[in-house]
Amino acid sequence: MKPHNPTLLFVIVAIAGTFLSAGCGTTPKIRFVTTESLTPGIFLEEERIVLPAGVEARKVSDKGLELTKESEGFRGMPYNDAAHYCTIGYGHLIHLEPCDATIPENFFDGITRPEGTELLRDDMHVAERGVTGLVDRELTGGQYGALCDFVFNVGVGNFRKSTLRKRVNAGEYNLVPFEFRRWVYAGGKKLKGLAIRREKEIELFFDEEEGVPRLVPPPGLDLTPIDIRTGEAEPQ
Repeated sequence: MKPHNPTLLFVIVAIAGTFLSAGCGTTPKIRFVTTESLTPGIFLEEERIVLPAGVEARKVSDKGLELTKESEGFRGMPYNDAAHYCTIGYGHLIHLEPCDATIPENFFDGITRPEGTELLRDDMHVAERGVTGLVDRELTGGQYGALCDFVFNVGVGNFRKSTLRKRVNAGEYNLVPFEFRRWVYAGGKKLKGLAIRREKEIELFFDEEEGVPRLVPPPGLDLTPIDIRTGEAEPQ
């Protein structure tokens, strides 16, 4: 009979000890990924637009929703965004604190892309009502989708106070690209992802027009960058 291998016995004992300790009430620590994703602005404010009786906000088109999907990205498992808020899917906020064992059961094991799309559709209602209630002009599908994505990102309150909204309501569409491009800061830092998102919104806004206006900024036009977390002062 061959002598026992002491190394093998040590490994077996160590594995057995792990299972025994797990069975003695020790709860394994769950680790969640932390990303650089920004919390959608609609989740960071209490402002909501209440539409008049009989008025309903139209749904963003599939093309518009795809813009938001591309910008937010999809993650099927719960994760912590850059603010350490528990999130899932296409930027859907689970709660305003880090992920932990209290995550609802329907999210804990992850979601599929179709389920993520359904959550995004529901979340987008806030932006849709915001654009419908704050814009006075008839909008094309592209204009509506671009503004809804913008509101989803920066929040209803920031859109309400924005010069961008003022330009749209005045029909000054030639100045709209300049206004979109101001909103590229978050937390005091200029972010490449926001700059890319703004360009995609501009392209969608003019999707049904003759193309994006290629103009030199008029003299005196305010091009001061804006932080999506603080917004700008009320337009005069």
